[in-house]
Amino acid sequence: MKVAILTRVSKDSQSYSRQITDLRKYADSMSYEVVGEFNEKISGAAKNEDREALTGLVNLINTKKIDKVLIWELSRLGRNTLEVLKSLELFHSQGVSLYVLNYSIETLNEDGTINPMAQMMVTMLAEFSRAERSAIQQRLASGYKKYLASGGRVGRIKGEGMSKENLLDKHKDVVKYLNKGRSIRETATLVGKSTRTVQKVKKNLVT
Repeated sequence: MKVAILTRVSKDSQSYSRQITDLRKYADSMSYEVVGEFNEKISGAAKNEDREALTGLVNLINTKKIDKVLIWELSRLGRNTLEVLKSLELFHSQGVSLYVLNYSIETLNEDGTINPMAQMMVTMLAEFSRAERSAIQQRLASGYKKYLASGGRVGRIKGEGMSKENLLDKHKDVVKYLNKGRSIRETATLVGKSTRTVQKVKKNLVT
């Protein structure tokens, strides 16, 4: 059986090496042939069309050269319930099953029919993942407000700053989406950064 591996982390500072190791180990244990590996660093809230690795995986699926996609956990496919279900529908339309390692979920039966229990589990887990991300964002926002209310200060020390070149280099992901015509709010959501950071990058792009 031929399979592809998909991994994802949200930040540049994070690593997907553990995901890759665990998925390769599983593939070896099942005597699967890994014919594609797609790794990306992007927010789980991003739309499918904005994810280069996922797009590459879809292109491979459309060639009908794989039978299954392996992911470490469902949130690696995304934290947007609608986008996750859209991906799953596309996989199934090409006869490709999704295997979620941490829950041992297989979305297609051996005869190629949809496993209804797995479909239900995927839907539930996708919604849990979306709710978890929302809760984290709310806690961060609450903590930030409390910090400011207690006299906390944010921003760089007066007199210190980052050059335009270094700023744009540090936030290449922001630059990419702004150049595609995305709004400040959309870009902030896609890259998992604050709208203030995105605004600063945009200002330096046009100066």
